[in-house]
Amino acid sequence: MRAVVCHGFDRPEQTIVETVPAPAMIAGGVRIEVHSSGVSFANLLVLKGKHQNRAEPPFTPGTEVAGIVVEVGDDVTRFAPGDRVVAGLQTGGFAQQVVVPARTVFALPDAIDFDSAVHFSTIYATAYASLVWRAPLQNGETLLVHGAAGASGLAAVEIGKALGAQVIATAGSEEKLATARSHGADLTINYRAGGFREQVLEATHNRGADVIFDPVGGATFDESLRCVAPDGRLIPMGFASGDIPEIPANILLVKNVTVVGLYWGYYMGWARVLPPSGVEDDVRRAFEEMFAWFGEGKLRPVTDSTFGLDDFALALERVSARKVIGKVVLRPQD
Repeated sequence: MRAVVCHGFDRPEQTIVETVPAPAMIAGGVRIEVHSSGVSFANLLVLKGKHQNRAEPPFTPGTEVAGIVVEVGDDVTRFAPGDRVVAGLQTGGFAQQVVVPARTVFALPDAIDFDSAVHFSTIYATAYASLVWRAPLQNGETLLVHGAAGASGLAAVEIGKALGAQVIATAGSEEKLATARSHGADLTINYRAGGFREQVLEATHNRGADVIFDPVGGATFDESLRCVAPDGRLIPMGFASGDIPEIPANILLVKNVTVVGLYWGYYMGWARVLPPSGVEDDVRRAFEEMFAWFGEGKLRPVTDSTFGLDDFALALERVSARKVIGKVVLRPQD
């Protein structure tokens, strides 16, 4: 099969497309013919050796795939060849085939195309776990979403509206703000025009946002601390700015603020400590609810652009340029 292979972190030309052996089947595994693979900012970090989930070269990047089951392990009964599925994996997604544990594979409704499906395995799942499990967003509360036109931000906007929240979205261009509004944002703010704190406080009658979903970090996180409501929850779920913020404990104290961490891989069994029993069932129920929301028109994944495997570098460059609206997708079979 053909796959993107990273041989080193020093230079971009160390990552190339190669013909490699197909991965071996594993106990409890599912082999998927990959039709779509998600491209993310995290992939850029992985290929520079700067992600918290560091892979040692040679390796194939990619954590989000959708496609067709072509083989299952002897002990797998949930799936069969021919099934349409979406899956999350620690690495290996920029390839024509992957083999993954059945626990991280989810049956895909016919109404969801493969390009849209790759939003679910990490992007929608992270927003869902953040807003439903970790910082439970209540009907009528105010949710502030940063980076609101990226895949993560749009997912948070949509899930926030599905949960009945008032959603305030920030982004850096009018085009991106228009996208956030079209996906349900009640108020949009161009942070390049002078920040967002004052407008958030004005919109919430000086209370602030009850929950803040922040994939940006840096100065954005710092300003968020200035407009989070008392008893608010702040979710630093990414650092697209390149700066990891330091949290002043005094602000947390005086405002009763909770900072909520979220690593989706923990629920998928990728962390050093395994999740408790029953989590796999919770994860499957989460996907069922998200797929139902898709069917109701509440979740509408946006595919920014698609690339063949040979053009993976162009796909990564597009993500790096920070002009993406929605998600960039590789199509390994093209």
